[in-house]
Amino acid sequence: MSNSSLLAPGSSLEKRYRIIRELGRGGFGRTYLAEDTNRYGEQCVLKEFSPVVHSPKASELFDRESSILYSLQHPQIPRFRELLRTDIGGSKALFLVQDYIKGQTYEEILISRQQQGKNFSEAEVTQLLFQLLPVLEYIHSKKLIHRDISPDNIIQHDADKLPFLIDFGSVKQIAATALFQSKGQSDTAIGKQGYSPTEQMHQGKVSPASDLYALAVTALVLLTGKKPQKLYDVNSKTWDWRTRVSVSQNLGMVLDRMLADRAGDRYQSAKEVREALKDPKLSQIGSIISQMVTMNFVGRPFKNTTQTPASNHTPVNQNPQIVKNINIFKLIPWKGLASLSVVLLPGMLAFSVVKTGFTLPKLPELPKFPELPQFPNTSLDADLDAEIARQEKIGKRRKSLNIEQDIFYTQVDELFYNKYPELKGRTLTEKPEDAEIRQKWCAVAEDFLDKLEKGGQF
Repeated sequence: MSNSSLLAPGSSLEKRYRIIRELGRGGFGRTYLAEDTNRYGEQCVLKEFSPVVHSPKASELFDRESSILYSLQHPQIPRFRELLRTDIGGSKALFLVQDYIKGQTYEEILISRQQQGKNFSEAEVTQLLFQLLPVLEYIHSKKLIHRDISPDNIIQHDADKLPFLIDFGSVKQIAATALFQSKGQSDTAIGKQGYSPTEQMHQGKVSPASDLYALAVTALVLLTGKKPQKLYDVNSKTWDWRTRVSVSQNLGMVLDRMLADRAGDRYQSAKEVREALKDPKLSQIGSIISQMVTMNFVGRPFKNTTQTPASNHTPVNQNPQIVKNINIFKLIPWKGLASLSVVLLPGMLAFSVVKTGFTLPKLPELPKFPELPQFPNTSLDADLDAEIARQEKIGKRRKSLNIEQDIFYTQVDELFYNKYPELKGRTLTEKPEDAEIRQKWCAVAEDFLDKLEKGGQF
């Protein structure tokens, strides 16, 4: 029975979800945009998977997989609201209800650009990789594989321009199994032709490396504007893309390894790709600084002349290949015997005095300057205390939501630079003249936390 007339615009499911329009259809059913009348008309997506209800085993697997997806809490993954079992015209139906992300898919954006004779630039693709790799790190840490990464399964959110990863293939795999079994056909592996690697399409084997393969193909399609079938040589099992577009040596090497035919020859984690994409010199600096990172804001800075090196902050989400003239250390005045612990996060430079035995890497001797008379500045002290307390509160709220540090600060950076594009490329320091900018960053972080604490609505 066709459900199209029953789920026409204006009709309702379970006296809660009012259908706005059909978004699309596939082998498992239709997808609808709806309003949740129990949540003040918030828009959501209803994805139909009716074949599953006819297979008890598949239904059980679907419940288990959906519960895992329901537990995901990441700002770039649409929140799964519920698994809705209902009856439509005497037939059982099952819907996955999730948040609606308003925006365009990257496939739609590419088509629009091609009409103007353009594709995505290397800087844009590099930024997209840096934005999506933490998402893959997160889902892989939950023992999930997306299975279906492609430009039409990545949406650029209208509000903050962040890419959202949609349509997990693990759910589709269960639905496909139920559908094929109901028709007496052999099982098949879920993936997208051209994007998914051979081991996934032919053997149904998936791993983090298979998602990374699909992400690399997505990058090639955005760079060249060509479908995967036009870039892949079936006979030699190699990707012929370098004649289509010229990219930096580092990005090219990373993409080639992500696209290796054998899964074992690829990067085995999204973190490995992130590290490889960074400039080697910056990676070396980062490894030194990472030893100094802490989220414990204890004690307070003092106002005297003991000199200890600290770090400048270079805004993230810039192409690391084109970052120039980075000052790694600078001097700021501190007093006391405790060691300085530097928090160099992707989004902010924070600092505190920590009573530990840790010492900074030894730096070259600096020339001594005559000491200047010190004047009390209680106003500056109070402002600094307030700023440290504010950052400490942000850190505690992040921890209470169980959001990984790198992921959180990367997302806040994105929101910050989207809100203040005029600040892109500007180094953020601890200098008093940057205090106002640091306060703006904190406000963006706090607003982001507010939304997450209210249920992840953007």
